[in-house]
Amino acid sequence: MSDALDIAVRLAAVFVVFLVFPLVIGQTEHKVMAHMQGRLGPMYAGGFHGWAQLVADGVKFAQKEDIVPAGADRRIFQLAPAVALLPYLLVLVAIPIGPHNAVGQALDAGIFFVLAVMGVGVLGSLMAGWASANKFSLLGGLRTAAQLLAYELPMLLAAASVAMAAGTLSLPGIIEAFHWWWVPWQMVGGVVFFTAGLAELQRPPFDMPVADSEIIFGAYTEYTGLRFALFLLAEYAGIVVLCALTSVLFLGGWHGPFGAEGLGWLWTLVKTVILAFVVIWLRVTYPRLREDQLQKLAWTVLIPLALAQIALTGVVKVVISS
Repeated sequence: MSDALDIAVRLAAVFVVFLVFPLVIGQTEHKVMAHMQGRLGPMYAGGFHGWAQLVADGVKFAQKEDIVPAGADRRIFQLAPAVALLPYLLVLVAIPIGPHNAVGQALDAGIFFVLAVMGVGVLGSLMAGWASANKFSLLGGLRTAAQLLAYELPMLLAAASVAMAAGTLSLPGIIEAFHWWWVPWQMVGGVVFFTAGLAELQRPPFDMPVADSEIIFGAYTEYTGLRFALFLLAEYAGIVVLCALTSVLFLGGWHGPFGAEGLGWLWTLVKTVILAFVVIWLRVTYPRLREDQLQKLAWTVLIPLALAQIALTGVVKVVISS
């Protein structure tokens, strides 16, 4: 009975984080962009600092009519938002937030599990594009898949470098093996991992498949109301997962200057929030890349850097072991 209760509590905690944190990131993005770009709209709803903007957005999506195109494959069209969103819930189950087994479910091959499940999310975009009975939506879905294929490899290679350094594929094991002197020589891999993750989430400046100046709104053109909101929620949930993974793999997770035992969860949260702020900052700072520039960045820059990081990790491991 105690084991069942423990599992239930862990799953409930993961579910609460999954429901709350993406909304917090979305609200924060409104405020940060408003300050950086001098926007008045997001600072108006509710009075003080636009505190009700998130509520207003939720009411707006709930009030919009739920439209399914006449020629659409109705079942696939309706299922696509869930397929895009649920992989991030499964990934959160395996990400440790603190010491002493503070994780939904510790997995021996946790790093492969989270990266594989994150890649499933692209099926949601492909399903949405194919089922919409819209050639522009289909093209947007295919461009999303092409972008994922290009950036999945550098992301895997960068994560493999950390696994080599730690000698384990377990996420809690990687954090336990972490030393602060890892940060300088794993920094290149961290930048590659974070950049590739942004591209997989189609976040600016890698948002060509959904950019209004490209192909309308990509695979999501025909979606309205709450189904469209689920795709946006999937994006913010992906930001939470990417930032938490980056902090776990490259920034030591729950390790901090002091109080790692009692405040480990706090250090993980602080690092995740700082990286989420960087994601928002990049959105308002850099212009959008062209499609050819995006592919060139992946194949000619990020992959060579990830391979160089693996080579450096191998050299350092040999030197240390000798």
